[in-house]
Amino acid sequence: MIKRILIVVLVTISASLVAQRNSSSPYSFFGIGEDVSRTTVEQASMGGIGVALKDVNHLNFINPAANADLRFATYALGGEVSLLNISNGTSEDSGNTTSLRYIALGFPIGKNAGFTTGLQPVSNVGYALLNSTNDTNGDFLEATRFSGNGGTSRLFGAFGINVLKDLAVGFEAAFIFGTINNSISNQRANVSLLTRYEKDTRVRGGQFKLGAQYKRKLNNNLDLNVGLALQLESDLSVTGSEILYSYNFSAFSGLEEPRDTLYNRSVNGKLINPVKTIMGIGIGKENKWYAGIDYEFQDAFVNEGNLVQGSTYKFESSNRLSLGGYYIPKINSISSYWDRITYRGGLRFQKTGLLVDGTNSGTNFTSIDDFGINLGFGLPMPRQLSSLNLGFEYGQKGTTNDNLIKESYFNVRLSLSLNSTNWFKKRQID
Repeated sequence: MIKRILIVVLVTISASLVAQRNSSSPYSFFGIGEDVSRTTVEQASMGGIGVALKDVNHLNFINPAANADLRFATYALGGEVSLLNISNGTSEDSGNTTSLRYIALGFPIGKNAGFTTGLQPVSNVGYALLNSTNDTNGDFLEATRFSGNGGTSRLFGAFGINVLKDLAVGFEAAFIFGTINNSISNQRANVSLLTRYEKDTRVRGGQFKLGAQYKRKLNNNLDLNVGLALQLESDLSVTGSEILYSYNFSAFSGLEEPRDTLYNRSVNGKLINPVKTIMGIGIGKENKWYAGIDYEFQDAFVNEGNLVQGSTYKFESSNRLSLGGYYIPKINSISSYWDRITYRGGLRFQKTGLLVDGTNSGTNFTSIDDFGINLGFGLPMPRQLSSLNLGFEYGQKGTTNDNLIKESYFNVRLSLSLNSTNWFKKRQID
């Protein structure tokens, strides 16, 4: 009965994953939105490491080769509450969002292989910005409102297998899809009509990843883990329409009344994602502690068509350095629950790959960097091997230099990792 309820819940909330507004960041205006880290709550709580980590009790979204270690059917569900404060150096604003990070199911295939399938966001769009201009006397001259919503998600399947005693390889295939709406409204003093630009786009494309993990036993029962994942080059098609028109507001209903359409045309573009390389190394003692480091790098995205609006931003190469690990005092302790808790922590330093010109000169581009400090706890549940995972992150993104915006955020993450040894076994007694 519990399994049937779980399936209904997963199907229901998977629909909301595609439709929800997951971001309040002004930086989600650019490209196809703010990139979402494809990590579990457990991995995010360790700074985002995981390409080398081998764990039989939790899923691994970074390296498909890790599926080779699955020994139980594992259901994973993760969510996040994000509290955001933004500043331009002279004024501040705040916002918050609640979102679902992923839904996934993994299970073993024999003794040497495993498979995971799931749904998770790739990018989020959610912003509302107002820019107003007054003359020297403080009288209104012009106001422009920027707003957007939507994003992209991915449906993926990943397979991993042990090809040698200490070597596992894996493959992942994903389908990326989503819709994005961007609009710009402008009003000027002494002009009766307002103008609005709207752009509605659909994003579609496939994505593939290869992975490998190597584990070697050292002295004192220590394990040395090495991992590598390659996300292959892929294309995302961006199609839709854009319209520019004038309008006013009805004196009776207060609703918009469109007047003249300046243009209404189709949008066709392509975003080329170069190869992304993730490599990492870690050392630890099984079911006791682990410390690792991941490094990720990727060349700049390439645009074809009219995906980029104006000349206020462009892409550059990106990279991420993550350090983190976990510690379990005594995993099989009977006398102390606190000794069975998994304590996690980590740091993340990231160059997002986004360049923004806050001066609108077309020549003064600034890199947008991101930094995060992570802390997390894995709380054992009464059911063996299952856990409730809490994660906390404080970070800063961007800068107030050159007329840009600096974000300070605090993320609270929650996930369920439920393990079962008999999900696929035939029921003997009902």
